[in-house]
Amino acid sequence: MKKLLLCLSVFAIVACKDEAPKDYVTLSGKIENKSSDSLFIYQGRTFSKTIKVNEDGTFTDTLKVAPGMYGVYDGNESTSLYLKNGYDLNLTLNTKEFDESIKFSGEGAEANNYLVEKALMQENLIEPSIFDLEEADFNAKVVELENEMNTFLDKNATALDSTLLANEKMQISQFKPGITGAYKQQQARAAQFASYIGKPSPNFDFENVKGGKTALTDLKGKYVYIDVWATWCGPCIREIPDLKKLEKDFHDKNIQFVSVSVDDGRGFKGDVAAAKEGWKKMIAEKELGGIQVISDNGWKSDFVQGFKINGIPRFILIDPAGNVVNADAPRPSSPKLREVLNNLENI
Repeated sequence: MKKLLLCLSVFAIVACKDEAPKDYVTLSGKIENKSSDSLFIYQGRTFSKTIKVNEDGTFTDTLKVAPGMYGVYDGNESTSLYLKNGYDLNLTLNTKEFDESIKFSGEGAEANNYLVEKALMQENLIEPSIFDLEEADFNAKVVELENEMNTFLDKNATALDSTLLANEKMQISQFKPGITGAYKQQQARAAQFASYIGKPSPNFDFENVKGGKTALTDLKGKYVYIDVWATWCGPCIREIPDLKKLEKDFHDKNIQFVSVSVDDGRGFKGDVAAAKEGWKKMIAEKELGGIQVISDNGWKSDFVQGFKINGIPRFILIDPAGNVVNADAPRPSSPKLREVLNNLENI
């Protein structure tokens, strides 16, 4: 009997050794409060796949991939994944708190939970107000941030395979030149936008979420703070809590808050009608105040083109006569904005 058991054990070991590694990824999970019937997995132009999400939010599928970083879209929200064949990865999230709720388990979870934690850390560390700093202060802050990133990577290096570790080191090496280039562009933009000051603003006449249309000229007699955004834009969405607080604090002042969406199908496979419904849904879910309008031609509308907007969020301040006060105003999360608004004449 013992000999038989020994033989069976040896057979089992040999069988395990002979089992070929999986040449695919298994990706499964559950989405609470799902905002779409599918997940879209992509890597630039080299890979894309749509995974069906069931009514109860569950999903499962297999993917054959090259090791690397991939994006995953759920409606207009997205996150990053590290995938390689052999992974058996389970993803759970709640769309009400998208980034904060993402959790991975199973084979490949360590690397992907690292990416989630890193994204949240960078979101907290890299404030948009960094671009408002004087050059010497900006340079010192960049060195501090670079050190934080290296420390975080060193702490988690054992959880990453050689491909992901090399990718993370490369990203950190590109951080300083990248953000410094963005800072210089911001300074150049500030000089360019100075030419708008005191001139009549380009007008808009856009669909209002409450019905009908609203034109910028309808708001003459009040200051107008304009937020140009989209539902798929993470930095735009992160400004919402500060914008809502600003609206509350200035509700009895001579200022109107207007949000102009440039949603044109991105995140909805180019479906403009679906994007508009997604815009309406987000306004309701996040209980957005102020005047909510949507650009009649996305990025190509006269208003958006008139202000040379090619990145969002973008904030614009108009005076009661309809002239530009600031074509690139501070964002709601910047303490500078309250200083600017409080110093306006007759607000």
